[in-house]
Formats: sequence, C-alpha cells, structure tokens
Amino acid sequence: MQRKREWIIKNLMIVIVIGFIALTILVLLDPLPNIDKEFSAEVQEHSNPLLDTIMRALSWAGYTPNSTYVVAGVIIIFLLCRYWREALFTLLSALSALVSTIVKLLVNRPRPGAPLVHVLEKTEQQSFPSGHVIFYTAFFGFIIVVMHRRREIPKFLRLLISSICLLLILLIPLSRIYMGAHWFSDVTAGSLLGMICLYVLGYFYLKK
Repeated sequence: MQRKREWIIKNLMIVIVIGFIALTILVLLDPLPNIDKEFSAEVQEHSNPLLDTIMRALSWAGYTPNSTYVVAGVIIIFLLCRYWREALFTLLSALSALVSTIVKLLVNRPRPGAPLVHVLEKTEQQSFPSGHVIFYTAFFGFIIVVMHRRREIPKFLRLLISSICLLLILLIPLSRIYMGAHWFSDVTAGSLLGMICLYVLGYFYLKK
C-alpha cells in the first residue's frame, strides 16, 4: 500500500513538472493568451469594497517583510515545542521565494496593467510565476504535512490549522488575479511550482 502511494505521488509529480515546463513554454511563445484576459475580466467583474479588503487580507502574508515575520513566527513556535526538524524545514520552505525570483527573471513577463485589468496594489517583480502562490503552497503546505505527521498534537488543533492552511492555498490564486497582480497562467504556474517545492521539502522531511 505504501509503495503504491509513493508510486502515485511520484508519477503525479512528473505530470506536474511537465505541466509547469509546458505552461512556461506557452507563455514564452504567447505572453498574453486570451484565457488570461478573459479570466481576469470575469474575476474583477465582481469587485466591491468588501472583497477588496478580503483579498488584500488574503495576500498579506506573501508580501515582504510580512512573509519573513510569518515564517519566523512559525519557526519560533516549533522551537518552543522542541520540533527541531520542523523548524529547520520551515526555514527551508522560505527558499521557494528564491526559486520564484529565478524563474521570474528567466521568463521576464511584465505585470498586468491598465486598461486590461484594474490594479488594486502595484507590485514590482515580474509576473510569471506568482511568488505569492509558490510561497503559500510550499510554506502552508508544509505546515499541513507537519500536522499530518505530528500525531501527538491534539486532533482538533491539527484539523483547524490544516483547514486554515488549505483555505489559504486555495484562495491565494484568486486573490492575486482579483487584485490585478497576476494573470491566470501566472497563478497556475505558481501552484505547479509550489507543489514541486513542497514535494522536495516533504520528501526530505519525511525521510527517515
């Protein structure tokens, strides 16, 4: 059963890697496909002040220096609990930002802008892939892995933390598109690359 699960995960990761490479090539060949413009228009069509506030709040943890505070806070909690391995790998999860920066520089895709989208908050770095989505997938995804492994933590707390982390991972792509910071292909690539980073982290963390 364990070997079958590992086989499924490895093959899934191969598909994810191929998907990310294929998407990157497509964006290099066609920097602004119609699906990106249409998806952004559809999402931003429902904009209102309340949603603006919610989407800003969802993206808060991905901005610098906020992401540093969040990572440092979780590391301190793990250290206080004497979860030394978890603290180390939480720190390593922050390297997903470096991965994001390298790919952004290589692809060099401009950010969305007026009149194609309404930009709620202007950002600096290149657009592809979404650094927020990569970070959320790798960092919050790793916390979910920890909650699955550390069975001595009360079940209610593990489920609560895992649910919050999963919700953030699922909603951050929508937040970035809504705020006019990224295209659909940016956040899709971010999710794929984030899962690759999470797989590498999880592999070495769970390895005996």
